[in-house]
Amino acid sequence: MRIDAHQHFWRYDAVDYPWIAESMTRLQQDYLPDDLAPLLAQRQLQGSIAVQARQCVAETQQLLQWAQQHAATQVVGWIDVSAADLTAQLEALQHPLLRGFRHQVQDERDPAAWLRQARVASGIRLLQQRDYVWEMLLTWRHLADATRFATQHDRHWLVLDHLGKPDIARGAQAWGEQVAELAAMPHVVCKLSGLVTEAPQGQWHSAQLRPFIDEALARFGPQRLMFGSDWPVCLLAAEYHAVAQLIEDAIAELATDEQAAIWGNTAAQVYSLTGEKHESVFAG
Repeated sequence: MRIDAHQHFWRYDAVDYPWIAESMTRLQQDYLPDDLAPLLAQRQLQGSIAVQARQCVAETQQLLQWAQQHAATQVVGWIDVSAADLTAQLEALQHPLLRGFRHQVQDERDPAAWLRQARVASGIRLLQQRDYVWEMLLTWRHLADATRFATQHDRHWLVLDHLGKPDIARGAQAWGEQVAELAAMPHVVCKLSGLVTEAPQGQWHSAQLRPFIDEALARFGPQRLMFGSDWPVCLLAAEYHAVAQLIEDAIAELATDEQAAIWGNTAAQVYSLTGEKHESVFAG
């Protein structure tokens, strides 16, 4: 199974997507399932995980509608994990293609404080009890906070998006040291995604980014890494093919089963696309 574990869909409206700056003209248009389909086909990818890009339930519902029309798509949406009526919200959103949730922690005024909230902890416990994946969108500045968070929430998968947005200028070894404790936890999985847009001014080259992929392989191992294009956000720095090729070249010397894990088998397991669970990770 070959899966793009991280991409987005939207009908563009400046009000709805304030994070898309005026300079990001490439993103200021609609990006829909029919636009992604040929890109997946070109790389022989059979499916994808559509991830939230707005912090509202309405977008989650829209993503689920699109996913229902394109059977190979699953959804990681958004929900107010700190809400008092979280149980009722989950019941209302229940859908066979809804695999998990994400919050844009990096955009909080104080990401560390947000991660420490008792209401957030209670919400995450409920999500994990219901076998929902929780994805962490934050930067290298808060990897230590993410590590503390992960020690408290080990009943189901946690996913680190975009390698925790490393500081490219500081180099891969510094990032490896920052992520080491988090990567050592068997319930934490990392997406090989978003690197091209972390390069300063989006000016990247393979030799600059390959060490981060190598470091991720050393820290997480192939079985806890997933390919994600971050399309269409990646288009700010690279076309879909170039993003996929960067990963393909970086893992070309791995064993066949290790490559297969990164290209889709890990995603299939984490998002329960095969109905399997990792019994050695989760107690009870």
